[in-house]
Parts: sequence; structure tokens; C-alpha cells
Amino acid sequence: MLLEYIQAALRHGRYEILTDGGYYGEIPECRGVYSNAATLEECREQLREVLEEWVLFRVHRNLSLPVIDGRELVIREVA
Repeated sequence: MLLEYIQAALRHGRYEILTDGGYYGEIPECRGVYSNAATLEECREQLREVLEEWVLFRVHRNLSLPVIDGRELVIREVA
């Protein structure tokens, strides 16, 4: 389920070529998830890493996650 969520979010990634020739990437649905790298491939890899950390942080803090392509990660309190 987690992997499917991350893959769905990455499909929403938007990339731009910067004036210095580098790349900027972001996932608009996941506020604060962005990357900057010299190549598109590096930018995609960094974006994936940032997304994974963002998801884990939000789970740790018991914060909600956006529904992406019908995929939803629900945080439940466990006794």
C-alpha cells in the first residue's frame, strides 16, 4: 500500500529546466515536496527520497496525507 501511494504521488511530479541547466521537481499535492538537481534523473531520485521522508514525517506526527489517485494512507492510533 505504501509503495503504491508513493508511485501514485511520483506520477504527479512536475519538472522544470532551470536557467543554469539544472532541474527542479515538485509534487503539488504534497506541500513542501520538491527537489533540485543537475540532471533530470537525479532530480527524480531526490524527489522520491524527499517524498518518502515527508510521508514518514507526517505519519510520525499523526498528520493527514492527501488522497492521490484514489490511494489513501490513513493513520490509526494503536494502543
